[in-house]
Amino acid sequence: MVKKLLVVLFLGLITVMNAQEESIRFGAKAGLNLANITGDGTENLDMRTSFHIGALVEIPLSDKFALQPELMYSAQGAKFEFSDFGLTDESTIKLDYLNIPVMAKFYVVEGLSIQAGPQLGILLSAKEEGEDSIDGEYEEDIKDFVSSIDLGLNFGLGYQLEAGIFFEGRYNLGLTNINDDDEAVDDSSVRNSVIQFSVGYKF
Repeated sequence: MVKKLLVVLFLGLITVMNAQEESIRFGAKAGLNLANITGDGTENLDMRTSFHIGALVEIPLSDKFALQPELMYSAQGAKFEFSDFGLTDESTIKLDYLNIPVMAKFYVVEGLSIQAGPQLGILLSAKEEGEDSIDGEYEEDIKDFVSSIDLGLNFGLGYQLEAGIFFEGRYNLGLTNINDDDEAVDDSSVRNSVIQFSVGYKF
C-alpha cells in the first residue's frame, strides 16, 4: 500500500511539472484538529484538541477539477481519563506527524469544492504526558510503540473566496494499524481519526 501511495504522490509531482505555470496557485493554511484514536481497547479515549499548519499547491486540471498536494505538520493523538477506587489518571497521547495529502478537488459551483484523496503520514514524535494519583506528573517517549508510517484517506469540503482566502473542513480516516508494540499480549489494532477545520490563503 505504501508503494501505491508513493506512485500517486509521484504522479502528482509530474502533473505539477507539466501544468501551466500561470495556472498553479501556491498557498498556506492552518487550523484546528479534533483528533482521536479508534479501534481495540480505545473506549476510554477522548478527542485531543490540537492544530495543523502547512503549505499547499493547487493545480487546475480543468474548469471543474484540480489536484492539491499538501505538506502539513499535524498534532494528533487522544486523551485518557481514569478514576476508580480512589485512583486517578489523566494523560494525553501526543502523536506529531508530517502529513502529505494529495487531494482531488471537484468544483460543484464556483468556489465550492468536494475533496477526497490519500494521505501519507510520517511520525515525527510520540509521547504520553499526564498525572496520576501514584506517581504524580509523568512524561514517556512512546515512539518505539507507534508505527512510523500512517496511511489514510481524506474526505472534505472547501470554499474559495475571490480574494484568495479559503476555508476547508476535512475528515481523515486512518487505514494503518499504528500499534507497533511487539511485546503487547494482545494484537490490538488502533487507527488515527482526525477532524480538521482550516483557513488559508492562496497566492
